[in-house]
Amino acid sequence: MRKVLVTGVTGFAGSHLVDYMLERGDCQIFGIQRWRSRTENIEHFADRITLLECDLRDATSTRDTLEKVRPDWIFHLAAQSFVPTSWIAPSESLTTNVMAQVNLFEAVRHIDLKCRIQLACSSEEYGMVYPDEVPIKETNPLRPLSPYAVSKVTQDMLGYQYWMSWKVDSVRTRGFNHEGPRRGPVFVASDFAKQIADIEKGRRAPVLYVGNLEAQRDFTDVRDMVRAYWMALEKCEPGEAYNICSGKAWRISALLDFLLGLAKVKIEVRQDAARLRPSDVPILLGDNTKFVQATGWQPTIPFEQTLTDMLEYWRNR
Repeated sequence: MRKVLVTGVTGFAGSHLVDYMLERGDCQIFGIQRWRSRTENIEHFADRITLLECDLRDATSTRDTLEKVRPDWIFHLAAQSFVPTSWIAPSESLTTNVMAQVNLFEAVRHIDLKCRIQLACSSEEYGMVYPDEVPIKETNPLRPLSPYAVSKVTQDMLGYQYWMSWKVDSVRTRGFNHEGPRRGPVFVASDFAKQIADIEKGRRAPVLYVGNLEAQRDFTDVRDMVRAYWMALEKCEPGEAYNICSGKAWRISALLDFLLGLAKVKIEVRQDAARLRPSDVPILLGDNTKFVQATGWQPTIPFEQTLTDMLEYWRNR
């Protein structure tokens, strides 16, 4: 039975990945958490996996954990993943995301661990994409527009460098936006859904606050995304980068309109200047051809279903 280690297991994608693996039933699952990690995402399966306390920013902690588990596969999902936070605390975002991965790679190298690592990189790396460059291929220039995006470019390039230098086997998955139940309320679709649920419950006035509604994003359901992560380690080439995306872009205004159409009350929409970013990527629309050819993966859950499930999640909280 394959031993699988998930960093960031308490997070959004990490918890959905464990759901997927438990459904498969063909692996022994280990998850890394920090003592202060929130655990509501994993309460429904905490007794079915092995949880280990480890801070990936500490080289000794990381090495000891890998030596103890000696996993066959590692899904590296732990990160500071919220773009606006990276402007407020750029050094924290950079050190957390980059040093955690360096410590992971160095541990693998020094204990001579033969394993495969999936690196959860990001479409934010592409940054300033020009109209003639969509849909975005893996060969597109990387022009990151936030400290978070810079940290992800660094993680991505470290994946390439450690494969070329030391043959540390990793697959770089550049995931585009993914949403679903359990998504943190700071992310746009979940934020809108939570505001609607709160308004329906009478917890706030019937006014929904928004940022830039003109941006266009390529959305995939998180349950399709984690299945893609699995297939990346099953079938993709080490050292290579792969876009994981639906190949369809939604304008944020259309996403909002769909959610408002599901609302049980009438809601006014107002722009909030505090929700606007110093620099925003106008369009992120991906080309998933390389990944689909390597794995046969296809998204199966329509984004309308994702949004509906997300609103129900917040209504039930």
